Amino acid sequence: MTSITLRRPDDMHLHLRDGAMLEAVLPESARHFARAIVMPNLVPPVVTAAQAAAYRDRILAALPEGMAFEPLMTLYLTETTDPEDVAAAAAGGLVRAVKLYPAGATTNSQSGVRDFDRVCGVLERMAAIGLPLCVHGEVTDPAVDIFDREAVFIDRVLDPVRRATPGLRVVLEHVTTAEGVAYVQEGGDTLAGTITTHHLILNRNHILAGGIRPHDYCLPVAKRETHRLALRAAAVSGDPRFFLGTDSAPHPDPLKEHACGCAGCFTATNTMALLAHVFEEEGALGRLEGFTSLNGAAFYRLAPNEGRIALERTGEPARWPEKITTGAGPVTVFNPGFPVYWQVKD
Repeated sequence: MTSITLRRPDDMHLHLRDGAMLEAVLPESARHFARAIVMPNLVPPVVTAAQAAAYRDRILAALPEGMAFEPLMTLYLTETTDPEDVAAAAAGGLVRAVKLYPAGATTNSQSGVRDFDRVCGVLERMAAIGLPLCVHGEVTDPAVDIFDREAVFIDRVLDPVRRATPGLRVVLEHVTTAEGVAYVQEGGDTLAGTITTHHLILNRNHILAGGIRPHDYCLPVAKRETHRLALRAAAVSGDPRFFLGTDSAPHPDPLKEHACGCAGCFTATNTMALLAHVFEEEGALGRLEGFTSLNGAAFYRLAPNEGRIALERTGEPARWPEKITTGAGPVTVFNPGFPVYWQVKD
């Protein structure tokens, strides 16, 4: 196959940041994606409907003329989140999900949840109205090895929360382990999982073997090769419970190439080309549209996009910029470490 046409895809987990960074990275997503679930972990975080509306307005104001893109807003769950504010934001179509960050788990998560008993009321209200909970699935217990934090979170936190809140619709975001894949597969129709582009490509050797590669460092961190292969199998399986959430997360290079570097891979620029490469390797190009354009929309109860994008296989490796320039500093585009022969047609 040398070309493929898909419904315009959705990114069901995206970091757009704010200010100068937002202005630079938004076109990289809007070029290919029609919609995105936008993460609320700004400083300060987006915790109320009014803040979500203001952030949406800033996103739309930064969208270049001639580009079409719909930001699907989320609220940042805290121990003081008002269930009625959440319900009102959802009823008005402003907010499509609420994001749970365990406090200290990742970038700008300090305001997240420590005592899960204190958010039961919000979760019960969300279950009643069908509003999804997006979960960063890692414990922050320092006694738990960083490579085990997803599996431990499922056992200690996620499964008890779901059992205590029947009907709560949950997205386990950026699944990175075989245990996470199995849990989603066994979770019924109220549970789904997003998979990132970079976790389909990286294992932990890519970050650590032969020298530390800060631009491959992300959270949840890439795991063993067996886990990467489990993610690939899930992504290409056609199982509607799995869909794309890039977790594209821009940081200026000085903050990545740092003694305590930030976590995140910036993949917005080249995700579709990389996914075509991966799905071709797995003999599953015919299932790429489901993963990128149909499954996520169905879980979030959205109509599939009417627009189309086309990808073509070329004789020469695709090219994309090594970095993009932003007012907050240069941002390195994710490098898979191998040639890619797919590109989105202009």
